[in-house]
Amino acid sequence: MRFIFIDAQRASYPVGVLCRVMQVGRSGFYAWLARPPSARACADKILAEKIDRVFRASRGTYGSPRIRAQLNAEGVPVSKRRVARLMRRQGLCGLRKARFTPTTDSRHKLPVAPNLLARQFTATAPNRVWVTDVTFVWTLQGWLYLAVILDLFSRRVVGWAMSAHNDEKLVLQALNMALHRRRPARGLIHHSDRGSVYCGTRYRAVLKAHGIQRSMSRKGDCWDNAVAESFFGTLKQEMLFRRKLEPRRTAQTAIFEYLEAYYNLKRRHSKLGFLSPVDFEERTDPTDSSM
Repeated sequence: MRFIFIDAQRASYPVGVLCRVMQVGRSGFYAWLARPPSARACADKILAEKIDRVFRASRGTYGSPRIRAQLNAEGVPVSKRRVARLMRRQGLCGLRKARFTPTTDSRHKLPVAPNLLARQFTATAPNRVWVTDVTFVWTLQGWLYLAVILDLFSRRVVGWAMSAHNDEKLVLQALNMALHRRRPARGLIHHSDRGSVYCGTRYRAVLKAHGIQRSMSRKGDCWDNAVAESFFGTLKQEMLFRRKLEPRRTAQTAIFEYLEAYYNLKRRHSKLGFLSPVDFEERTDPTDSSM
């Protein structure tokens, strides 16, 4: 390990100084350097290249569990510990989620719904429970609001919409996209916070027309909608916080690409056995009538 350290640092410091600090002889270091690499070292080099490829394909977001899952899926058996060791050696580090910021306006007298979900963040099949929320992004032209609807079964984004205004029209667009794409059976639970946009007359009418049950978080309790909040934390940490301030149109394009080309199709989700939302749904029974 001392020789490995000296080899890594000799571009910045004299070898003689490094050897004295590490209490080894220069002749011993150069003899070690002249040895052919071991089979383990050769295998580590090949694996490190694969790890770097997966890390870059994840946009620099994956930690060792997701990288291991991707390599295993490619037919490369490897332990999480070994992946973590080689990531540290290469200076690769996955991202941690950012804290979320509430956008809810619950100071209204519109009809609210009981909390049917009660923090039971699982579903037995697609289109049984949808969760939804709105977040905001600062752009060069001001705020951009994003509404998403997630299927609780697969965490798949089934509906979304973006606008410069956080209003009922925004969330209706996301809802209509989800309904058009999924065509759920009656009885679906739709869970949101108590924001005024989800309590509007038109929004409630669309839910009722499709036989969808309303469920809402308790007042002031963001953890009652933790899945949607967690998704926004992922989106912002993996994509938005790593970009420079952009025009609204550029931000919209980037979010669209993240949702449709990356998150749903490729991003491995720890709650889904490190499958992507689309892959997880495809492994369910295709004869399920709720699809």
